[in-house]
Amino acid sequence: MLRFLIVVLLVGSHVNAQIGEEEAPDYSNHVLTIDSTMETLYSVISGDKGEQRNWDLFKFLFHENAKLIPSGLNAENVSIARFITPEEYIESSGKWLVENGFHEVEIHRETDTFGHIAQVFSTYESFRSKLDTTPFMRGINSIQLLHDGQRWWILNIYWMQENEANPIPAEYLPGN
Repeated sequence: MLRFLIVVLLVGSHVNAQIGEEEAPDYSNHVLTIDSTMETLYSVISGDKGEQRNWDLFKFLFHENAKLIPSGLNAENVSIARFITPEEYIESSGKWLVENGFHEVEIHRETDTFGHIAQVFSTYESFRSKLDTTPFMRGINSIQLLHDGQRWWILNIYWMQENEANPIPAEYLPGN
């Protein structure tokens, strides 16, 4: 009986190890370059109404201490910023993205790098569906990244939506 239990435990451990390996996809090709990291960032939050997002891939993009920092005007017309983790972003926005449909499309990018750091100024347009031709919102994402010798990590995404008082400057639009 003891031999049977040992065999069951060993086989069970081996099966669990294999299942664990199969359940953890290899996302490393999504973060090899700044381009692949940016493309993955935009694609993973985008989807039509009812389309689930791959939040595991989303979280994989970010450094463990990363922040997402939306900015805007409060009720008193004062500029403010909120500091949230990727997990808090999922909790606060994930359901809305699926219920409403949301596609964020990069239309222009300015990238500065020095050694292992990068700053990306990424102009975006937002749509509810892939079929929409007019964006309901535009803005600029300021994204800071770190290369650790193996991959790029998103450290921060700090963004602002375009508004009447602050239209997107021409140098951050396509063709410039």
